[in-house]
Amino acid sequence: MAVTPLVSKAGAPRARQSEMSAAEWQTRVDLAMLYRIVHRLGFTDLVATHLSARIPGEDDTFLINNYGEMFDEITASSLVKMDMDGNVLSGDGYNFAGYCIHSSIYLARPDAMCVTHLHTRANIAVSAMEGGLRPISQHSLWPLLSMAEHEYEGPALDLSERESLKKNIGDKYVLNMHNHGSLCLGRTIPEALHFTYYYETSCQIQVDTMAASVPVREIPDDIVAKSHEIYAEWLASGDMGMLEWNAFQRKFAREGVEFAV
Repeated sequence: MAVTPLVSKAGAPRARQSEMSAAEWQTRVDLAMLYRIVHRLGFTDLVATHLSARIPGEDDTFLINNYGEMFDEITASSLVKMDMDGNVLSGDGYNFAGYCIHSSIYLARPDAMCVTHLHTRANIAVSAMEGGLRPISQHSLWPLLSMAEHEYEGPALDLSERESLKKNIGDKYVLNMHNHGSLCLGRTIPEALHFTYYYETSCQIQVDTMAASVPVREIPDDIVAKSHEIYAEWLASGDMGMLEWNAFQRKFAREGVEFAV
């Protein structure tokens, strides 16, 4: 069933910390910070993309942006709380395509606690290339460790696409959405940031390299395999992204960036 995406409404009600669990508020603060990080890194597309986080202890709910807000104005209280059926539990103005994409991943992956969906110039360019991301940089070995493909089905305005998204993500952490953009997930918000950063940067490196119009040197298969063994061990620790996350927390504190409101 095709639908029309919702748009944000002026004066949409904001969530209040006093009306929620400590786990929900902390998730709101962390997700708002992730929006600020993505903005700082330049991985935005006006207001068209979205990041989400599942609330611990509430498997059937997740938070997503109030559609229409720029990433650098999103705060903990402005986020919209939804369930997997599309009901808004607090806030208003969510984007239907965002609901369709993010809910499908949470339904498919009980371990997913954060999902990022972006369309940047670089990741769209790579998504349009036959073969997608290539092992031409050390950065690329992280997304290639756990990557899947998803054919373009048009704007994500039909809930039937949730089935193909659920099937295609499988047990992977990165999804190359052909002719569209990227999707990354994490068992924590910092882990989602880790995969998002390395995929986006790998795409930028690939586009820049191919623009040079010279033969491209790929990393040999045996080195890729060796690296992936090491990376898989690091990933199993469950701490990926924490060093960078803590560094951004300190940076934003020094700069007085206010998102935990």
